[in-house]
Amino acid sequence: MTWGRDTGAEEAAAQLRTFAEAGGTLIDTADVYTGGEAERLLGRLIRDAVPRSELVLSTKSVLTPTGRRPRDASRKHLIAAIDASLTRLGVDEVELWQLHAFDPDVPLEETLAAVDAIVSSGRAAYAGVCDYTGWQLAVAAAGQRAVPGRVPIVAAQVEYSLLAREAERELIPAAEHVGAGVLAWSPLGRGVLTGKYRTGIPADSRAATPHFADFVTPYLDERCRRVVESVTTAAEGLGVSPLSVALSWVRDQPGVTSAIVGARTQAQLAGVLLAEDLTLPVEIREALDDVSAD
Repeated sequence: MTWGRDTGAEEAAAQLRTFAEAGGTLIDTADVYTGGEAERLLGRLIRDAVPRSELVLSTKSVLTPTGRRPRDASRKHLIAAIDASLTRLGVDEVELWQLHAFDPDVPLEETLAAVDAIVSSGRAAYAGVCDYTGWQLAVAAAGQRAVPGRVPIVAAQVEYSLLAREAERELIPAAEHVGAGVLAWSPLGRGVLTGKYRTGIPADSRAATPHFADFVTPYLDERCRRVVESVTTAAEGLGVSPLSVALSWVRDQPGVTSAIVGARTQAQLAGVLLAEDLTLPVEIREALDDVSAD
């Protein structure tokens, strides 16, 4: 979300190399991230910094912040959007293409037909959804299965962290039922679970920027503070960072196939990669489950 604005080309290139060298493969972006600059920058980097063959590219379409309405899942828009994304990325195909939001103003069958056309034409290898509710995912997946030869919905991306567990009520069970993997976005609670906001808002943090302040501040209330303190206590006991504890908790939750972290700097990415070696003890997982339950 920050590449092309808060994260420049040199920093992004260093991050991508480090990520690939550590064995990372999935790069998730969207046509609306930094007005398309995130895709353009990524496209340059997969030509110059890291071989395309080493990465799994994922992008999203539907949101239209400069359009007549905030989202558009019509066939016309989706086809144009994926073609524009492929042009910015400089590739013929992405591994995963996702509907970025549910559009109640477009017949679902029209949207699903466009999904099928995009995959069958070779623009994307697989299709998924993002920020759907459980029933929306179930209906979309059932709609695809109802027509022989239609491509399945294989992934459901949703916000999921110790500060945002609503997905457990409906989306994650629905994903399990339809056979879709869960991609957890913002597993660090929009950065709050790293502990950086415990004593205030750092000047160099996302919460201090005009374009991310409203995104972060909802997680600075008293309930979230209690969760952050519990994560910090667990981290101190284990001799690791709060980031590692929070990310490990999400990564090992049932149904989660990947946790998507938007590291803004190389230092943040290094902390994320360290979490790969941590498995939380059962008693700590249970304690965090309890303190973060709504």
